Order: sequence, then structure tokens, then C-alpha cells
Amino acid sequence: MHSREWFKLPPAVVVPKESITPVLIIAVLFGLGHVLTNGQYGFHRDELQFLSDAQHLDWGFVPYPPLTSALELVAFKLFGLSLVGLRLFSVLAQVVVILVSGLMARDLGGGRLAQVFTAIAVGLSPAPMGNATMFQYSSFDMLWWVLIAWSVIRLLRDDDPRWWVAIGLFAGLGLQTKYSIAFLLVGVLVGVVLTDARRYLASGWLWAGVVVALLVFAPNLVWLAKHDFISYRFLQGIHARDVNQGRADGFLRDQFLINANLFAAPVWLAGLVGYFRTRRYRMLAWMYVVPLLLFLLLRGRFYYVSSTYPMLLAMGSVIGERWLRTLHPAWRVATAALMFSGVAAIGIYAALIIMPMTSSGPLRDFALKRNNDLREKVGWNQLVTRVAAIRDALSAEQQADLGIVVGNYGEQGAIALLGKRYGLPTPITALNSGWLRGYPQPPPRTVIVLGSSRERADELFTDCRLAGHSGNAWGVVNEESRDHPDIFVCGPARKLWSELWSYGPEFG
Repeated sequence: MHSREWFKLPPAVVVPKESITPVLIIAVLFGLGHVLTNGQYGFHRDELQFLSDAQHLDWGFVPYPPLTSALELVAFKLFGLSLVGLRLFSVLAQVVVILVSGLMARDLGGGRLAQVFTAIAVGLSPAPMGNATMFQYSSFDMLWWVLIAWSVIRLLRDDDPRWWVAIGLFAGLGLQTKYSIAFLLVGVLVGVVLTDARRYLASGWLWAGVVVALLVFAPNLVWLAKHDFISYRFLQGIHARDVNQGRADGFLRDQFLINANLFAAPVWLAGLVGYFRTRRYRMLAWMYVVPLLLFLLLRGRFYYVSSTYPMLLAMGSVIGERWLRTLHPAWRVATAALMFSGVAAIGIYAALIIMPMTSSGPLRDFALKRNNDLREKVGWNQLVTRVAAIRDALSAEQQADLGIVVGNYGEQGAIALLGKRYGLPTPITALNSGWLRGYPQPPPRTVIVLGSSRERADELFTDCRLAGHSGNAWGVVNEESRDHPDIFVCGPARKLWSELWSYGPEFG
């Protein structure tokens, strides 16, 4: 077989008859590994925001669409404040991602080796691994991207336009999860126009899929219109912040280091070439290239396209399997063993950094030194305990007329959720969706101020005094302990609260 032919699939793909059981077992084992480790540490600041918003469920929130918080409300009703329980839906989403990745390899004509390698390579990639360690919209965003890719493969493989309805459903759910899926949908559109798939533009099923997507997305779209598309202004502000802080740097580098298992890079690169060289599936190549180039030009963050790599790994694994068949049996076994071993080595190293393996000892210190997300899971319980102690030290008159003003959404979620056991009042913030919820009536005359500098506290309130510091028992340096550790007790606001709120929301 000529080397150029490795990158092309036969005109008609014959789906192997092997059972999908091995891929299912791999997916479940990965999920079990996350369940067994997800109870370590504490909540991440982003998790606290989603969970706090879940207590005020609506068809939209300032930073994001409602689906993630809606799922967390279900988990909260089932499991309470259990870390393992609240992260369960994220784990299940990644189990499905791994399973569907193997199915994509199967539907592209891959045998057991291609299916198993795809599932393992996806499960041992840093981005999907991180998505299973906490509940966040990225976990479910990846699920919808992968399901859209799988649906496109089935659409093109069987030439069955009814798959457009499934694509529309997953697109609508994606828009209810994270707006960046619109970049994938642009890739789908470009792929349709530039390839043989343009024949579907005349199909009623494609337009039925568009209608389904719009119907699913409609409630959030109405919410956005009623709130002057505030989420668009939020995304503009956050993007400017990310670029200014250098968070968009290393975009191309991290496609290799984080979005997919580094040792599998030759495989997903082969998959991209394979999609371009296989006329039937060329549309999927554009579904990768278009979002990648758009985010690169617009200076998006690297993980915004992490969800495209399972489909590339699936095609690359099929091509690799076909190539292995051309080798001498001894070389075939040695090469396959090398690939599995390399992916496993990179995956284990990533797991030691990303997964919360242990809350003590050298493995914990190894991970905390290298993983900022783990550091942001430390200290929230201690912060709430400290605030409660400061509240208890106030006079009865001050306690009766007390508010807690917070400066970031981690503090907001910690006080709102973890503070209930101490009877702390609902936190007050003009940040993100907190601004929509307003302030107490009548406004408090004594406030505990978190997440603010002394200058900012004095600017907003009278008679401020330093009352304590936030910190954590592990001595971990994170955003909370480094950037705004001081806690103040202040008197009444210098301006009317209505005037403060008239400035509009702060974005963070």
C-alpha cells in the first residue's frame, strides 16, 4: 500500500463487527478513577460560581448560558454539598466523550486496536481529564462538540440527512452551555459549503436541524434580549482582560501539550491530514481548522478548541491501524506497544498534576506546585470560618444590621453556600449575575468586606478597620491569599446603594 493511501479511507466504509464492550469498559474505568479521587481538596472558585447561580436558576446568567448551573442544581438536590456528587455529571460527560470517541473510530472503519487506542488517548489527554475533576461548562461543552462530530461522521458515512436533527439538538444544547460553540458551528457551515456536503443545503433535514437548534437556544436568546445582551459585554471585557494578562499566549503550543496527549500528536496530525484527503469526510477537517484559526486570530485561549481533538484522534487511529498492517508482525507489535506505552506515560504524568490524588504528602505538593486549578480549591472553608468569627466578635447591634460585601465569585459562592452552617447573610456583590440580584432592603449599616484593597474599601464605605486575613492551613499561595487577603469591617456606604448599583455590573 502506497503511503499516500494510508490517509484515505475506502469510498464505502465497512463498520467492524467487534463489540464496543472494550471501549465501554475503558470509559467506565476512567470515570471510576475520577469518582474515587474527586473528593479531595475543596471547591474550585469557578464551581462556587456555578453552584451559587444554581440557587437563582434563570434562563441565563451574565457570564454564561444556564445549562451547567441547571445540572448542578439537580446534583445539589441529589447529593447536597458533596464534592463527588456535584462533580458526577462532569465525570459522566467525560465517560460519554471517551465512549463516543471510540465509536467515531469504529464508524470510520477502525478495528478494535483503533477504537481502544482512541479511547485511551482521549481519556489520558489533559483537557478531558481536567474536565472531569470539577463541574464547569467546559465539561459539557466538550460533550456537545464531540457528539456533533460523531453525528457528522454518521451523516457522511451513511449519507443519511436525518442526522442533521441530532446535530441541531446538540448545537442547541451547546449554545445553552457555552457560547463559543458558535465557532464550531461556523466550521460546520464552512465545511458544508466547501465540500461535497453542500448537497445537504437543499435538504429539509438540514433546515429542520437549524430549527431544532434555535428552539433549544430560544429561551436563553430571549433572556439575552431582555437583558440588553449583557453576556456579550461580559465576554468582551473578559477577553480584553485575558489578552492583557497574557492568558491567550501559547495558543499553538498548548494544542500539543494540553488539549491532547503529547505522545499522540502524530496520530491526531495524521487524522487531520486523513480528513482532508478523504473526500467523504473532508467536512470534519474544516470543523477543526476554522475554529482553530478563528481563535488564533482573535486571541482566544488554547482550550477553546480542546473538544476537536477526539475526532482527530479517531481518524488518526484508523489510519495508524491501517499502516500497522503493512509492517512485519514483530515491528507491528513493537510499534503498537511503544504508542500505548508513550501515551500511558504522558497520561500518568498529567494525572499526577491534574487529578486531586491526595490531600497530603509529596504527591500533593508535586501537584500543587504545577496546577493552579488545584491551588484555587484550597482555603474556602477556612475563609468562611474566619468571616463567621469576625461576625461573632461584633456587637449585637452590628450583627443585626450586617451585610457581607464580596469582591469575586469564589467569595460569593463560599459565603452563600458554605456560610449557611454559620448563619451568615447572603453576600452582596455587583459582580456578574450578583448585580442582577441587587442589594438588601434596607441596606446594611455595617459590612464585612472581602476581596478588596484598603483603598477600595475606604472609597466605598466609612470607618473601615482591618479585622482579619484570609488564608489556608496548607499555606498555599493562590489568588485569594495573594491578591486580596485582608478582611475589613466598615460602617455605612459613602453613597446611596442605588447610586453604586447605577454604575452597572462589574465583570470577572
